[in-house]
Amino acid sequence: MNLSDTQQAILNLIAERLEAEGMPPSQAEIARAFGFSGVRAAQYHLDALEAAGAIERVPGRARGIRLLRVPEAAQQELALPAANGDVLQLPVLGQVAAGLPIGAGADEFGAAEQMVLMDRAFFSPAPDYLLKVKGDSMRDEGIFDGDLIGVHRTADARSGQIVIARVGDEITVKLLKIGKDRIRLLPRNPDYSPIDVMPDQEFAIEGLYCGLVRPNR
Repeated sequence: MNLSDTQQAILNLIAERLEAEGMPPSQAEIARAFGFSGVRAAQYHLDALEAAGAIERVPGRARGIRLLRVPEAAQQELALPAANGDVLQLPVLGQVAAGLPIGAGADEFGAAEQMVLMDRAFFSPAPDYLLKVKGDSMRDEGIFDGDLIGVHRTADARSGQIVIARVGDEITVKLLKIGKDRIRLLPRNPDYSPIDVMPDQEFAIEGLYCGLVRPNR
């Protein structure tokens, strides 16, 4: 969906406020900034931005606007890979399985599919990138198919942490369980079986799960 000049300008304003203050403008502030007679016009344009997949709104929050599409103007002004202060600009680097492992492929951790501006408060610790979840094996942790999960890049993890792991040439998100004689990757959905890492398999921790965002769908 193409954005009107006004909608693009509102998107730029949201990005600028997130970058400068760590929070988006309220509907009343958008109305004042663009000379609207009331918040209804601001609501209309925000509806259009959400329908276009540029933003996501959180019900019940006055400033519950999440930016899903970084405006070109903001991309030129913001430092990569993260903006200053409490706003993170995160690349979406591919997908990760929450089901049976999926092949890594050439595009798994290659060029970013998109950039997303996010409030640092959504994550702990701060992520380095986002991955799109495919599957529902982690549903009991609140991780669902289509979610974007934050990944803190590290090769170290403790038993009991949710990790993004590489087994052979496949990548998956699971609960790490380190035993005396083996490593297991546990799903959080009884419909799936644990993955036992065999001694002769290549295994590596790609990062720690540190939170998620749920695109509007």
